[in-house]
Amino acid sequence: MNKWGKINIKLDDYIKKNNISRSKLSRDAELQYSQLLTYCNNEVQSISFDVLCRICTALNCKISDIIEFMPKK
Repeated sequence: MNKWGKINIKLDDYIKKNNISRSKLSRDAELQYSQLLTYCNNEVQSISFDVLCRICTALNCKISDIIEFMPKK
């Protein structure tokens, strides 16, 4: 965590909780599976708004369902 806090991607938790396969999400969001994995594993270096829009549309969810800001304590 840096001095400002951290953005946490909760996508993997969300899809597991809602019993959605990564493969189906990859197809529905028209993303390469490897690209989706970087989001699922919270390993994204630069977040793409286009990718987030695709994921939220495919999952019919809010951005706050899959991303959270964690302020530094």
